[in-house]
Amino acid sequence: MSTLTRARCRARAHPAAVDTVLAAGVLLCMVAGSFVEPHDPDGVSWGLRTPDPLSLVLMALGAAALVFRRRAPRTVLGVAGGLSVVESVTGDPRAPVAMCAVIALYTVAASTDRPTTWRLGLLTMTVLTGTAMAAGPLPWYAQENLAILAWTGIGATAGDAVRSRRAFVQAIRERAERAERTREEEARRRVAEERLRIARDLHDVVAHHIALVNVQAGVAAHVMDKRPDQAKEALAHVREASRHALGELRATVGLLRQSGDPEAPTEPAPGLDRLDELAATFRNAGLRVEVARADQGTELPAAVGLAAYRIIQEALTNVQKHAGTDARAEVSVVRVGPHIEVTVLDDGSDDGHGPAPGGGHGLLGMRERVTALRGTLTTGPRFGGGFRVHAILPVEPRTSAAPGGRP
Repeated sequence: MSTLTRARCRARAHPAAVDTVLAAGVLLCMVAGSFVEPHDPDGVSWGLRTPDPLSLVLMALGAAALVFRRRAPRTVLGVAGGLSVVESVTGDPRAPVAMCAVIALYTVAASTDRPTTWRLGLLTMTVLTGTAMAAGPLPWYAQENLAILAWTGIGATAGDAVRSRRAFVQAIRERAERAERTREEEARRRVAEERLRIARDLHDVVAHHIALVNVQAGVAAHVMDKRPDQAKEALAHVREASRHALGELRATVGLLRQSGDPEAPTEPAPGLDRLDELAATFRNAGLRVEVARADQGTELPAAVGLAAYRIIQEALTNVQKHAGTDARAEVSVVRVGPHIEVTVLDDGSDDGHGPAPGGGHGLLGMRERVTALRGTLTTGPRFGGGFRVHAILPVEPRTSAAPGGRP
């Protein structure tokens, strides 16, 4: 920190001391000026004279009033202006008491608004200059009278300029603080969205694969003694499902790594191109799944393809867990105009009911994915038993960065 900056900080911390020093300096200048005779009778340009005692008193009072210029600027201006008027009428020759009025006018202009500065500045200039010209001992056109007009105008102008600069600096500072708050809020919002997206992906991956592992493990335990070949096949499916689960978890958790960390995920996000593979995993777990597609090979954006894949995955997982061992599911993907429609139906053949929506976060995750892409989701029981999940997704997402764009 430079010496000038430290001096400014100390001055802001002790304004009363600064005003006292200023008043002492002004008094010293006025007293020194009162001893100067600008027009010596002997033809010398400058000479010395003895000031009038009344002028010394007026100067002392004017300087004392400046100590309170920050606390009551208008009152100090009135006092200094009144002392200047008295000095103009009685002083012979005049002492520079008007200096106090100029500083007081500067303080008023720096601490109030522009209309007030105009009114008080014009009033002060008119009263002091008019009194000096009309009642003073010098001719009305004397240079000292015109100097009062000039100095009061300079004081008002300088104070208004300082006030304008302070307001400008304050506006810049507030704008910067507001921008900083906005950046922090935006950062917090993005972090919250990213956390929600990662939590949703983790739920989809874990719920799907663990449900398959659970079913196949149950089959293996049931047939282990009587049909070991079928048990080995079920355990192979368990191993395959767990391998896929670990791979997707590694890819999802890998998103939390820093940019310089190794082993960043490179596998592309799953989409509808892997729908047959997804259906095969459920068929291996014993769920009868039929897939019908009429999307004419539409190439979907990564976010839309991932959302459709996760919706189908979660819906089939719910069928596997809630619809019964003999349930049958139907998956259809249809291109309708600018949208892609995904429908998953099940017959709920075990107990006549579809997946229970209140049991977890599956349906909530579906809805969040669809909402992020500005699509629509409809879920509910079917007449006669079963459950229906129907999602309409835009082929071109209308969000700049839809959550869920990566696994």
